[in-house]
This record gives sequence, C-alpha cells and structure tokens, in this order.
Amino acid sequence: MDLGTVIGLIAGFSIITFGIINGDGNPANFINWNSVLIVLGGTIAATLVNYPLKVFLGVGSILKNAFTKGSYDYIETIEEIVEKAEKARKNGLLSLEGDLDKIESSFLRKGIDLAINERDAVRLREYLNLELNNINSRHVAGQEMFLYMGSYAPAFGMLGTVLGLIVMMNNFGGSGEESMDFDVSQKFEKLLGGMGLALITTFYGVLLSNLVFLPIGGKLKRKSEDELMLKNIAVEGIISIHAKEHPLLIREKLMTFIPSNLRVEK
Repeated sequence: MDLGTVIGLIAGFSIITFGIINGDGNPANFINWNSVLIVLGGTIAATLVNYPLKVFLGVGSILKNAFTKGSYDYIETIEEIVEKAEKARKNGLLSLEGDLDKIESSFLRKGIDLAINERDAVRLREYLNLELNNINSRHVAGQEMFLYMGSYAPAFGMLGTVLGLIVMMNNFGGSGEESMDFDVSQKFEKLLGGMGLALITTFYGVLLSNLVFLPIGGKLKRKSEDELMLKNIAVEGIISIHAKEHPLLIREKLMTFIPSNLRVEK
C-alpha cells in the first residue's frame, strides 16, 4: 500500500471538512446528490466519449497502481546486471541461460534471453527500445485518463451551477399572477438559498479535480517515470553485456542514471 496516496486523500478531505465546520458551516449542507450526479456522472460520460469502453473498464486496475507501492531498487538491479556481466565475460553469454529463471524482473529476463539468441546488437537495441516505448504508451494512456477527468470535473461543476442559476432566476421571476402582498423578501431568501445550492456543484467539480483526479494522474506519472528509469538501466545493461564490456565499466555507466547521493562507490 502506498500510504502517501491514502494519507493525502484523508488529509485533504479532513482539512476541507474542518474548514467548513470552523467557518460555522454545517457539513450536511454541502451534501447534494443532484450535484454529485451532474459532476461525477458528467465526468464519467465525457470520459466514455473520449475513450473506448474496453479502456474505460480497465480504470480499476489503473487506479490500483496509485494505491500500491512500487519497488524500484536501482542499486540492486545494477548489481544484478554487473553479476551477469561478470559471468558472461568469463563463461560466455550462453552461461546466463541457466540463470534466467532466477531473474525476478520479467523485462530483464526477456532482455537477457534475447541477448543470448540475438547476435546483432542493433536489432537487440531496437527490440528493447520498442518494448520500452510500448510500455510507456500504456502508462501514458492511464495517466491521461485521470488528467482528462481532472479537466472535465470543474467544467461539469460550472455547468451544474449555470443550470441551477437558470432555474432559480426563472422561479424568481414568477408568472406575474402573484398577489401584490407577496413578500419579496421570501423570494430573495429562496434565491440566495438556491444560489448556495447551485454553487455546491462547482465546489464538487473543483474538489474532485484538484484532490482526486489530477493528483492521481500525477502519482501515476511519477511511478511511470521511476519504472521506466529502471527499465532504461536494464536496457543499457543488457546491451553492455551483449557487447562484452568490462563489468566495472558497466557499473560506472549504469550509476549515471542514479542521483549522485544514492550511488554506491565500489
């Protein structure tokens, strides 16, 4: 579990609730199911228009990635690559075939397997880069879905507010048949109460956009960048093993991917 996502969401909603209560407001006044339907339902509908149904139905698995903690141990991956490079340098690439089942990373395992069977370094790099680009494309598609939802939600919040204001103004105008004794202050009271209710729709749109959709899209982007950096390290390591470079040079080259404060000197 990625506690940062959970803590952030809980803290965000708690702060907003505290602000409402501290401002002498009643949280119950901020609950309106028609507004929820307009904002959330409209956002989902717009997302369905933007994406194929099959892609949208996979939103659950994409969302799960924002709540799970990824394991990106760059140093461990580099040391594993250096270990394979030392073995390949002494005994040849074919000696790595017996170690494939012990490699935990499927990307590194497939890459080394391909390096064993592919003699052309250019074709090897092309395949690995193609695999990397396809992974990146899938990640971007998941990120964009939440980023688009983050842009749709405020728009539907404003739409709901405009609809509410139109209805209120029509009711305020009346049919012209009311009695002259009708208290105008009652109309203004209804108007102001209805206006507050209409503005709740904008509140929902801004809240969902800036506390849920956009942050989740950003979290997915950060995790994608970490994963892709790990795979870029694997790509360079595999190419270096295939080229029979010295393990010490391989380590130094791969360490350049990592911030200097995280590097291990050997």
